[in-house]
Amino acid sequence: MTRRRRQLRLVAPGALLCAAILAILIASASSTSPSNGSRAAGRTHAARPLGLYAAVAPALHQRRIGALPAALQDAAAVSLADERVVLLGGLDQNDTSTTSITILTVGHARDDGRLPEAQHDAEGANLDGVLYVFGGGQFSSYDHILRFDPASGHVSVVGHLPQPASDVAVATLGGAAYIVGGYNGQRALDTILAWRPGENPTLVGRLPSGLRYAALAPAGSKLIIAGGSTEAGTSRAILEFDPATGRVSQIGSLPHPLTRASAASLGGAVYVIGGRGSELGSQTAAILAIDPGSGRVHNAGALVLPLSDAAVATVGEHIILAGGQSTAGTQSSIFELASAPG
Repeated sequence: MTRRRRQLRLVAPGALLCAAILAILIASASSTSPSNGSRAAGRTHAARPLGLYAAVAPALHQRRIGALPAALQDAAAVSLADERVVLLGGLDQNDTSTTSITILTVGHARDDGRLPEAQHDAEGANLDGVLYVFGGGQFSSYDHILRFDPASGHVSVVGHLPQPASDVAVATLGGAAYIVGGYNGQRALDTILAWRPGENPTLVGRLPSGLRYAALAPAGSKLIIAGGSTEAGTSRAILEFDPATGRVSQIGSLPHPLTRASAASLGGAVYVIGGRGSELGSQTAAILAIDPGSGRVHNAGALVLPLSDAAVATVGEHIILAGGQSTAGTQSSIFELASAPG
């Protein structure tokens, strides 16, 4: 470096200017070019700094489109191909587990059957038009896998998890349901399970630590896992799980610790909606957008009131949000979140 500086002092001013311009262009190109190579196997990466990414996901606008038959939180929410959303179980306004199955159609809600036993803190998946509910609990955690046929309203037990698990996060990807984390009644789980109808659940990955109440959504061929509760406290981590390799990597961090939030995929981004901190009554109204490619986060709107434990599902070009818990109690409103005002 010292030798090069000496040489630069000897060049003519015009040549020096050209060299300086060339150096700036080279530095600019290197800073914007993609990194060579892939992530190391099994490596957990340090959180990337927050910031705007090239194609910022649009802010979501909220409008109320209806109300549930009764206030509800912690229900499993699954969308159908015909733009209906099914809510299964949950807690009512008295914090009592329910057996209710509610169908939402364009903001209208109707009861449509009952689960075999009351439960909450489960999650569900749509596999080939049939809905499945994984785990959940009431006075203790359940290990069942329930099948709900929207055409007949029939509910049956079709399988079992390796152990009881409430507080799970579930997402569908590549024809399989992935069950992430949870709580077995004694500790938070670090497992990622894959399940297909007619098969037994398979362990396909492990989280850095036990995790419950995480926000989960698919992004391309991977899953994005945001926040949640660990044994050490509420998490800020944004994790990426790749089913092709079984690897979990940290790709970013939330602006603040967040648990009991909801997540949904829309327009290539993962939106994390509401949630709260470790303290009761610490709900947030924030809507955050995560860029799955970079792990960066930006604010993407706000709910009309701080809310956690809401039922959320992507339907077409918008997201349906129903119920949830606010500082004023369990809610019954149904909202539509979209990138353009309704």
